[in-house]
Amino acid sequence: MQRTTRQFTISLPPDLAEQVTAIAKAESRTISELFREAFRTYRAGRIRAVLDASQQAGRQKGHMGYTPDDVAGLIHQTRKEDARKLRRR
Repeated sequence: MQRTTRQFTISLPPDLAEQVTAIAKAESRTISELFREAFRTYRAGRIRAVLDASQQAGRQKGHMGYTPDDVAGLIHQTRKEDARKLRRR
């Protein structure tokens, strides 16, 4: 039977380890739960940074005045045009 989790070993300085233990105890959580949430938060921050950088690059290249609200309409329009092209073939 295959495991549904993987184990990792990490090393923390004593003062940080005490803080982790205290927070887990105060929140009635396991240390594993605490680190899972910490990683999810870290990952979300990295994804946000990539998206922000992408948006910044788009602004520098010129986004042709489109706003996020325009995206759904543009996708619909492009798909419609592609469908027309396919029918013409």
